[in-house]
Amino acid sequence: MAAQPESCTASRAGRSVHLLGNLRVDMNGAVPAVPEGSKRLLVFLAVQHRRVGRKWVAALLWPDGNDERAAGNLRSSLWRLRGAGIDVLDTDKWSIGLAEDVLIDIESVDQWAGRVIRGRGGDEDLQIHPWCVEALDLLPGWYEDWMIMTRERLRHRVLHALEALSRCLSEGKRHDEAVEAAMLAARAEPFRDSAQRVLIAAHLAEGNWIEGQRSCRVYLDMLRRDLGIEPPSDLADFLARPWQFTGARQSVGSGILR
Repeated sequence: MAAQPESCTASRAGRSVHLLGNLRVDMNGAVPAVPEGSKRLLVFLAVQHRRVGRKWVAALLWPDGNDERAAGNLRSSLWRLRGAGIDVLDTDKWSIGLAEDVLIDIESVDQWAGRVIRGRGGDEDLQIHPWCVEALDLLPGWYEDWMIMTRERLRHRVLHALEALSRCLSEGKRHDEAVEAAMLAARAEPFRDSAQRVLIAAHLAEGNWIEGQRSCRVYLDMLRRDLGIEPPSDLADFLARPWQFTGARQSVGSGILR
């Protein structure tokens, strides 16, 4: 079960696991310290979103040694969590997972992104939440393959959502927020063409042609200087003859900004 977006970094009644920023567990308002030897298990189960076999997770998290030793490490990790008062797992003889009522912040982010991308976001969704930056780089310093895949998936999910959010905010005449959402995506991935185009579109929707041209020029210069490639012809034409693209100002997403 996932929390609502606004509670992704805030404590609330119930049990929750927070991966954004630093690993944290909320137990009905109390925030016990997670034992160092149990962190990998807890994070792994949080990103799996499902029950997993005990033998499989033990072998994956403790690959050095035999199955008996890995199973012992798993039991030790579970014991440390219970000793710290962190009761968020549902285990049996064969499988293990987070209890169904435990809230996971990255699930909330994923659901928020889905609503915004599909154009089904409510008023609370159409804003730049404080945790957006943290969601773009989930638990930096964790280099396990399963974490890298989760991090990249969430990163691209949030980038797509920020682009969609910027377009939606522009259509709603919330131009300052539209520019901010687009800038957040463009800063996270400077060579992401779709993010740069959304940023240009946000400036044009507000009627700021100079800012639109400046953003376009910065992007094209980066392409030439850092990647050694010529920019897309439509963006180069826009920079040379912006007055020919009056439709882009009135219909965000048209012409070169599609």
